[in-house]
Amino acid sequence: MFPQRLAEAAQRIQSHFDDIFGALEPIPVVQAMGYATQGGKRLRGFMVLESARLHGIAADRAIWSATAIEALHAYSLVHDDLPCMDDDDLRRGRPTVHIKWDEGVAVLAGDALQCLSFELVSRPENGPAEIRAELALSLARARGAQGMVLGQALDIAAEAATVPLALDQITALQAGKTGALIEWSACAGARLAGGDPEPLRRYASALGLAFQIADDILDVEGDAEKAGKRLQKDAGANKATFVSLLGLDGAKARAEELVAQACVALDPYGSEADTLRAAARFVIARDS
Repeated sequence: MFPQRLAEAAQRIQSHFDDIFGALEPIPVVQAMGYATQGGKRLRGFMVLESARLHGIAADRAIWSATAIEALHAYSLVHDDLPCMDDDDLRRGRPTVHIKWDEGVAVLAGDALQCLSFELVSRPENGPAEIRAELALSLARARGAQGMVLGQALDIAAEAATVPLALDQITALQAGKTGALIEWSACAGARLAGGDPEPLRRYASALGLAFQIADDILDVEGDAEKAGKRLQKDAGANKATFVSLLGLDGAKARAEELVAQACVALDPYGSEADTLRAAARFVIARDS
């Protein structure tokens, strides 16, 4: 059930992107935006659609928020890959945007994708004005200096530090860098319905940390061809990670514990949330 739902969500999101970019003038920046939003697991968009389904929100309404979070995620990857950040030349098995075009186009494409994400959650299709305002406000907080940007800033500072981060510091860093957008995605359905997002917030908090631990494990023992990106960067940069602090077996055990916590958080939804439980198990079993 989960692989099929994930594939259906990815197809629906891609179709929505095709419609959006097809209506814009095909200048290089727009072409780069479309390129950056192709491929990937679409896990964040999937969580928007699934959490919406749990709250009785139709997919044709939730698709706007699902596409918004994928646009924002794509923006973060485009900018992360820039020479001034992670300096990567490969993403999802293809040249990164600044390699395929140039740095200027990559910066502008990322900027435009971020703007697009807020345009999409602000559209009337999402529901009443107060719901759209809450979606936009919560998305800004997840993206900004209280969320992903904070995590990225802490990560950059850690690379220049002479003392590696401790476990609690890495946990806080990743709660912003990786977890904030995952949390927004999982809570979007409740926000669209004007409901209580707390069970889904607890689910996403555990899931986001498990996701990052899985990334750290992949960086050590993953296959670069399957991952579609350069691996073993953390060791080369002498960065403290969950693997370096807990060991490979310890990191895997911690990820399993977090997935169990995520699944328990979904108890209020009963069997209706089984697909989200499967998503949590997928996060630590993936190879990319």
